[in-house]
Amino acid sequence: MESNFCIYNTLTRTKQRFVPLHEGRVGMYVCGPTVYGDGHLGHARPAITFDVLFRYLRHLGYKVRYVRNITDVGHLEHDADNGEDKIAKKARLEQLEPMEVVQYYLTRYHKAMEALNVLPPSIEPHASGHVIEQIEYVKKILDSGYAYVSNGSVYFDVPKYNQDHPYGKLSGRNIDELLATTRALDGQEEKHNPADFALWKKASPEHIMHWPSPWSEGFPGWHLECSTMGEKYLGETFDIHGGGMDLMFPHHECEIAQSVAHNGHDAVRYWMHNNMITINGKKMGKSLGNFITLDEFFTGSHPLLDQPYSPMTIRFFILQAHYRGTVDFSNEALKASEKALNRMLEGYRRLQELAPSDTSTIDVSTIARDCYEALDDDMNTPMVIARLFDALRLVNQVKDGHASATQADIDELRRVFDTFMVEVLGIRPDTIEGAGDNAEALKPFEDAVDLVLEIRAKAKASKDWATSDLIRDRMAAIGFTVKDTKDGAEWSLSK
Repeated sequence: MESNFCIYNTLTRTKQRFVPLHEGRVGMYVCGPTVYGDGHLGHARPAITFDVLFRYLRHLGYKVRYVRNITDVGHLEHDADNGEDKIAKKARLEQLEPMEVVQYYLTRYHKAMEALNVLPPSIEPHASGHVIEQIEYVKKILDSGYAYVSNGSVYFDVPKYNQDHPYGKLSGRNIDELLATTRALDGQEEKHNPADFALWKKASPEHIMHWPSPWSEGFPGWHLECSTMGEKYLGETFDIHGGGMDLMFPHHECEIAQSVAHNGHDAVRYWMHNNMITINGKKMGKSLGNFITLDEFFTGSHPLLDQPYSPMTIRFFILQAHYRGTVDFSNEALKASEKALNRMLEGYRRLQELAPSDTSTIDVSTIARDCYEALDDDMNTPMVIARLFDALRLVNQVKDGHASATQADIDELRRVFDTFMVEVLGIRPDTIEGAGDNAEALKPFEDAVDLVLEIRAKAKASKDWATSDLIRDRMAAIGFTVKDTKDGAEWSLSK
């Protein structure tokens, strides 16, 4: 099968037409969360970005094996080779078993992903469940000569590897400069070079997560986990590896080096990276006090938030920017997204009510083509959204009696929205803000509004203008716009 789908490959720094390794099949690996705390906006962006990629590839007809890992061991503080394991630290502070911490936050992460309408991956492997495979992986790297044992730990020999292969080719780092300027840190004396990174770490006596190995009682390095699990489930070479731009160096750079040392060749054909999220122009972080979890967004419980924001508002907000561009959070930006989303959902509702005419005065012939072209151009979701709003203007023109559409045109508009808004972008059509996240919750809301308008219609019919105007004004005050048409009153959300 052929498609015109193009991806910006971070490795080549160019857009390339996507051609899978095996026709009709796609292997995709995305770095998942380290589950020691609640998911935040920074977790939502890669999850949503690669969810859209997953959805679109499946829509194009590919059979996709999507692997997104869970890091539940080996990820040390400051993403370095020293310090405490992030999960073990949390377990110690809360007097829990590490796997209690993992299970608690993983359950909450899954719940947040479900709320954001992020599809589950095909496989979700845990690092702690693949320790045996990681030990075998380290053995082979040692056999290749690109690693060494030091005091029970195993380190990757970056200078030696760089003599034979370009270390830094993904991130564009000048490795010679890196090697010359990297200073030795306390606790890393056992490394031959400060730029070397851990494949296996000997556990200190107080370390509560460790396994037996030929070198020591210890635990795998963070970078090693993804190389091992990617190969186990996708093979020595696979199509797409995704993740946040913050993982490009050192994490993904180390993955490349490990794979080449292990197999003699690169594992990944297309590297994709989403950009970062800032808050009011500043990097999001706990130390700055601007760290907002997804649950806090949904409940509005963080002091930086003016109000709660629904999961679909968050999803829509993220998709309004291209995945390789930065996204700056502010209450104003999210309120604008909320308003735009409600306009789109209201338009989708009106679309279902359109009555066909014998002739059409609108042109819908290019909308689907334009949406496909936008998605094929490195997943340009903002352009898709812009084109959907163009289509909504046509819907409103027909609904308001300013234009006409045949049944074929109405069916095409419905196909456009069902394909691009619902199926690919993953926007639930039944989530008008404040009405809940499913059709069952939405229906009583709509029925109640229709009942109020029915009472108003009876008041108008009996010339009770005072009651009619009172209903219209009170509805306006709480966020509804009521428009009288030749076919009766229509309502929409005005916020």
